[in-house]
Amino acid sequence: LACQSSPMRLQGILESGELRIGLSGNQPPLNMTNKNGEIIGLEVDLMKALAHSMGLTPRFVVKPFADLIPAIENGEVDVVISGMTITPERNARVAVVGPYFISGKSVLTKAAEIASADEATLLNNADHRYAVLAGSTSETFVEPVLPKAVSVPAKDDDAAEQMVLDDEEQAMSADFPICQLSVMRHPEANLSTLMTPFTIEPLGIALSADDPLLINLIENYLNTLENTGLLIQCKAKWFSDG
Repeated sequence: LACQSSPMRLQGILESGELRIGLSGNQPPLNMTNKNGEIIGLEVDLMKALAHSMGLTPRFVVKPFADLIPAIENGEVDVVISGMTITPERNARVAVVGPYFISGKSVLTKAAEIASADEATLLNNADHRYAVLAGSTSETFVEPVLPKAVSVPAKDDDAAEQMVLDDEEQAMSADFPICQLSVMRHPEANLSTLMTPFTIEPLGIALSADDPLLINLIENYLNTLENTGLLIQCKAKWFSDG
């Protein structure tokens, strides 16, 4: 029965005419919402190209980050791409293809002593409070690695960033590119981030584990992007183009 259900899932996607893609919509420059309400970013470009290659229309389903894996499990979306680090815990629930990008954990802050830290142990201080995206690896980074510090969950990265801007919290723990972009977006705010991230985190595309044909399709797609240089061009667009 399992063998019969897998091709039916991919076939159902093809027959529907659309690819349902789950993301948070607020993890720039990976995915974000512009002033016109459009979802844009590196991950959006990747998924639009994938849907086009399959002859499908991409439909982006925006959900809080913590609700994205459950959305795969209950069939609300076909794939999730949202700055999601490949971890054993996530891979035990869903299949993850990639990585398509290597990120790492960093901090965003106005505090000079935090921004100048060259190892994570220097951030482990009872006086330090870190805003983090709820359900993310930023949360699991702060709690075990910085047990003396206080972790303050936020609904999304924008909310965590705002806590730092408003001086509600001393710092935000997030993926390196998100912290970099925050510094560029708010030049007047005296924000700083680390020059080098503390961790190495591969980002992957999550999808149902009982769908080997779709897993195989996306693996082949990412390999093609990598081998033709298109993935490098896409990264340059969102991370190097001023």
